[in-house]
Amino acid sequence: MNKTFNLLFFIKKSKIKANGTAPIYLRITIDGKPKEIASKRYIQPDKWDNKIQKASGSSNEVKSLNLYLKTLEQQVYDAHHSMIKDKTAATASSLKSKLQGTEVSQRMLVSIFQDHNNKIKELVGKEYAPGTLERYTTSLKHTIEFMQWKYNCSDIDITKIDHAFITDYEFWLRSVRNCANNTAVKYIKNFNKIIKICLANDWLDKNPFANYKSKVKEVERVYLSETEVQNLINKDLHNERLSLVRDIFLFSCFTGLAYIDVKNLTKSHISYGIDGEKWIFTHRQKTESASKIPILPITQIIIDKYENHPQSNNQEKLLPILSNQKMNAYLKEIAGICGIEKELTFHIARHTFATTVTLTNGVPIESVSKMLGHKNLRTTQHYAKVLDRKVSEDMQILKSKFSSLTQKKVNCG
Repeated sequence: MNKTFNLLFFIKKSKIKANGTAPIYLRITIDGKPKEIASKRYIQPDKWDNKIQKASGSSNEVKSLNLYLKTLEQQVYDAHHSMIKDKTAATASSLKSKLQGTEVSQRMLVSIFQDHNNKIKELVGKEYAPGTLERYTTSLKHTIEFMQWKYNCSDIDITKIDHAFITDYEFWLRSVRNCANNTAVKYIKNFNKIIKICLANDWLDKNPFANYKSKVKEVERVYLSETEVQNLINKDLHNERLSLVRDIFLFSCFTGLAYIDVKNLTKSHISYGIDGEKWIFTHRQKTESASKIPILPITQIIIDKYENHPQSNNQEKLLPILSNQKMNAYLKEIAGICGIEKELTFHIARHTFATTVTLTNGVPIESVSKMLGHKNLRTTQHYAKVLDRKVSEDMQILKSKFSSLTQKKVNCG
């Protein structure tokens, strides 16, 4: 419901004509947002009374002008009343369009959402990853299902989206869809992007997300310990396909590269770094940020092992990597063989690089962040938690210092 609705007649002295007359305008203000309408009438500025917002005098010409302005004012009130009665969002802009007969047809949520997704589809491989399109496609599907559940319809005028719509949508995601907190928040975040598009185009006068708050809960990142990594390295798997998957997983453990970034690697991504040693120079597909990673001995062994692999040569790739789905399926089998009780997925390799391989061994977090291709340290801290072992080692140094000081104090005493 609108908080304020005001009308004001005024003359525009900045548009005075050659004959000395100024145009009369009507300003419509709804909820603090104004729109102006030309009355198509003119008057000498000295005959206009700003206080009563009408022409001064008693001539027939003045009476006719004031009657016209009064009629125009009543038309505005009638149009505003009609919009409220029809439960149409009355804004200064929409009211002006209604009066001038230029009303815009309803803008529907699904068509705007679909147009957004179509644009992403056209840019997959250029600006967006396939996974991004998949996420927004799923988000649109969920949005339609929610509207059918809540409103018994498959689309809605965007002006009818309010705070209640969003909170009900979140409730539906958590209850009916049984989404975990972070998953629900991500779907709402995707929906918020569509609302931002509407706001940017002035299709909405009010942001339905204005009073909405959500919080992503920090997830415990799974990673492999040094012992588990060593078990993977030492285990003879007696199977070419399992050995391949294990090797590429280890490659990621010692480079920190995500699945898609390993898949995209070619021999041209390897060059000599500032220290004269071999490095991997690439860009993360997810963020397009640079990753520069020195090649460790085990990484070089894996590269050499598959240098002449038929699949690598045919596809001009550095490694003969399988699909992410197949990699994860085989990794679960490998975990069982190696006695690893964690649910092994390819992305765990990236966490392992951040924790067990680098931070635990004293590599500064700034260096880890740069190798992971993160844009800020906060992201690195989210991935790479400080291990108890590292805390213990750091505290042992501190204990040693305090022990030495205490001993000196006792001896002096």
